[in-house]
Amino acid sequence: MYRKNFKSVSQKTLTYSLAFTLAACPVVGAGQALAKPAAVASTESIEMTQAHAQVQYRINARLDEKNMRIHGNETVTYRNTSNHTLRKIVFHTYADANRSKTTQTSMFEQNNEEIQKENPQKKPEDFLGGIYIRSAAADGQSLAFSNSNQALTVELKQELKPGEAVTVEIGFEVKIPFGMQRLSYYKDIINGAHWFPVMSVYDENKQEWDNKPYSKTFETDYYDSSDFEVHINVPEAYQVLMPGTITTQADPKEPGRKVVTAVADNTREHVFFASPNYKVESVTRDGLTIEYFYFDNMPNKKKIVDEYIDTAFKAFQFFSEKYGKYPYSEFRIAESYVEGVAVEFARVIQMGQIRPNSDPAHDTTFVHEIAHQWFHALIGNNSEKESFLDEGFADFSMVYFAEKQGDELNGFKSIQIDDVSFIDKPIASNNTEAGGEANPVFYKKGRQAIYQLYRMVGEDKFDAFMQEYFKRYQYKNATISGLLQTIQDTLGEEARKEMDKALHDPQFALKPEYQLSETEKATYLREQFKDAYHLTLSQIPNLPAETMSRIVDKALQGEPLTIVVSDQASGIAKKQQQTILEQLEGFLEVLGIPHEVISDRQTLKNKLKKELPNSNIIAIGSAKTNGLIQALKPGIIQKSKAIGFDWKTKMNQKASSGAYIIKHPYNQNRLLLHLFWNGDALSDNAVEPFAEQMLESLGFSGDFYQYYVLNKTGQVATDKKIANPIAKFFGE
Repeated sequence: MYRKNFKSVSQKTLTYSLAFTLAACPVVGAGQALAKPAAVASTESIEMTQAHAQVQYRINARLDEKNMRIHGNETVTYRNTSNHTLRKIVFHTYADANRSKTTQTSMFEQNNEEIQKENPQKKPEDFLGGIYIRSAAADGQSLAFSNSNQALTVELKQELKPGEAVTVEIGFEVKIPFGMQRLSYYKDIINGAHWFPVMSVYDENKQEWDNKPYSKTFETDYYDSSDFEVHINVPEAYQVLMPGTITTQADPKEPGRKVVTAVADNTREHVFFASPNYKVESVTRDGLTIEYFYFDNMPNKKKIVDEYIDTAFKAFQFFSEKYGKYPYSEFRIAESYVEGVAVEFARVIQMGQIRPNSDPAHDTTFVHEIAHQWFHALIGNNSEKESFLDEGFADFSMVYFAEKQGDELNGFKSIQIDDVSFIDKPIASNNTEAGGEANPVFYKKGRQAIYQLYRMVGEDKFDAFMQEYFKRYQYKNATISGLLQTIQDTLGEEARKEMDKALHDPQFALKPEYQLSETEKATYLREQFKDAYHLTLSQIPNLPAETMSRIVDKALQGEPLTIVVSDQASGIAKKQQQTILEQLEGFLEVLGIPHEVISDRQTLKNKLKKELPNSNIIAIGSAKTNGLIQALKPGIIQKSKAIGFDWKTKMNQKASSGAYIIKHPYNQNRLLLHLFWNGDALSDNAVEPFAEQMLESLGFSGDFYQYYVLNKTGQVATDKKIANPIAKFFGE
């Protein structure tokens, strides 16, 4: 899972930290009849007795799209590979995480709040769901079972000795929640993760089954690789994607419906996505077919889809060469309505909406999810206890790929500049210990620890170690102790000690020799902010030229910037002006933006017609005391009309202040931003809100302002702004 985590300006400290790291409703009760799934045939049926995985599933399901239910039966064959005799087997029923808001993942809470606003007719219980276990049997005999706290325990009639296998049949029904969850339906798509009972992993050392409920704050995807044969009966118009080889047959008993079958051997998990409006772009190269299921809802979208597929092929080739060959013949991508989060599954990933300004060649989130095919799908791990093993390696791999593609902004420098040592939690933390800091702990610190190892031993030895790690744990579940042993066996005792320390030291920080110098940091940050402004401003087609954030964007692009302060202000106003100037300059310094400050009338006169027409300008102070505003007053009044700002009225409004931005009266390609107050000075309690609003309007994490007017306490009384569509992804 990869969350795009944008951190905005901290207004009071004036430091920027940008991180694009840019994943109780009752169901049918006992005794209620369930429709039996239609009989289906498969041309690629798994012979359970010959299958090589520890667990084999054969699932027959029918989608009731009108009531958003799934009626299913599964036959599961489990082989006891432990040295213990088992008297029960345990399944995860993660669909039950949706029975209550208190157990649903917090990851999608904000999205669902927005969806609720858009769909006021939906009740809170519509956003909930769950799974009802109808029956459990073996050899035609019913088995006792209980489904509690997202764990289905089935009592066996006969002991299951080491090396023996048991086949259990389970009947179930699922209520799919409305909204945005791993299992959910929204608009014209169904997200089908965690929809059937899945075998738990047996811990031989502890002699117990893993029965933890799904993580509220992060992920709990811990499974054994298994063989799947899945048949889903859906309306004929639906496009369905799943992992594996897919075939489709018309339902002979029910016209207008079809059965979609997927056969997937040695696969970590099985999910589906379904929509009547999916289009599919499929490309095959060198024996690998990549398919993108997308909504054809904007011009030229296929072109962007093709570019994503090209990037995917590059990533698969890179990771196959560096780590180990991707063993499957297909990979599928599902476009969905998730926002701010992308989610990995085995042989399938879920992405958000493609936008007109999407940049597939530099979409790090996309590459991160592909990297999860190695670190999650192929090399599994207990993602409740050791999330670093998938998220840390996937994030490092994302950066490794970018580095070798020549993408300096998203390459190794993005690791070298991160300072997350203040997070006093070790990388080896479990999800509960990491709490809400999974990003800095598992992703940021995690990838730094791997990068440090990479730098210590060199690329060739690192790649050789990774290939051995892949060889040892492909289709298996790795552990941190197993990782450390592989490091020792391939790179030596000293490398193991360094990695062990890095993973368990709460204050771990990248060694100074692997960090960027101060000069390198300044250069990198400038480029990072330049990219951030470009990204956010390009989210809105036809965004007006007169937008306050644009003056920063233009300065980052290399255009000159001049600040003109009032030279005839009163003593109090001059002190306030100096405070505001210092905060503005601090902001510009963090972004690495050079600028000139003009504070006397003579210098202003000398530069007014020769130099200043080529510069973007920020004027500070009263319109009556700022020399630049006085000199350009007629042009300013005229240009203000373009943004609907009644200049004369606003400048005569007592006890008010604010800002407006216009095209430079002498140059249509430059901007003039005026930070003003009326009267002699600001009221004492308005200075801090004035400065905060100034910084907010110049940033990229909030809405885009053309003007705003504050009252005497510094609160916004009126404004004109354009909503930032990705503002919801930024955190203070």
